[in-house]
Amino acid sequence: MAFPKPFYRWRPHPWHGLTPGERAPEVVNAYIELTPFDSVKLEVDKETGYLRVDRPQTTSSQPPALYGFIPRTYCDVKVQALSPKSSEGDGDPLDICVLSERLIDRPEILLNAIIVGGLQMVDGGEADDKIIAVLENDHLYGRAKDIGDLPPILVDRLRHYFLTYKQLNPTAKRPTVSIESVYDAAHAKKVIEASIEDYDQAFGT
Repeated sequence: MAFPKPFYRWRPHPWHGLTPGERAPEVVNAYIELTPFDSVKLEVDKETGYLRVDRPQTTSSQPPALYGFIPRTYCDVKVQALSPKSSEGDGDPLDICVLSERLIDRPEILLNAIIVGGLQMVDGGEADDKIIAVLENDHLYGRAKDIGDLPPILVDRLRHYFLTYKQLNPTAKRPTVSIESVYDAAHAKKVIEASIEDYDQAFGT
């Protein structure tokens, strides 16, 4: 029996076994960990690649968009250099929020995301950028090319969520999250390129 290439006899790790996409940084693969329906924080276990329950959401607000990361990215020195108020990268893959008109209610999916901007977020001194994107071919958002093409209220909701989602976390001493700027697609693409370079430096190509 002939199998298409590449053929995996096992499931590839979503961080290391997938790619950012052939059209990165304009259009990227986004691996979704969290949906607007989730009341617990889910994230990929770095060792196994399976989705793990991290913690229950403590605030009443839920994620306003699909949330995940871009495979084979890493936030280290090159990403930190683009975030002047941070002292280091957060050591995780680059986070991405994806807007979709049609509600998607399941995580652990891969989708094509058009980059439109991002939030320059600093969490505990670490660069923790949140790339903002739209689902490719989405009938409402799919033609957006830059952050200004989105309704401002959507960006405000993302800012509010990330500024408040740790406020009731019993393990946090105090909220240390700040959003230094909302940036456009051009800067977002620089952050993505920097995170790919950081990944190659840390893990090899």
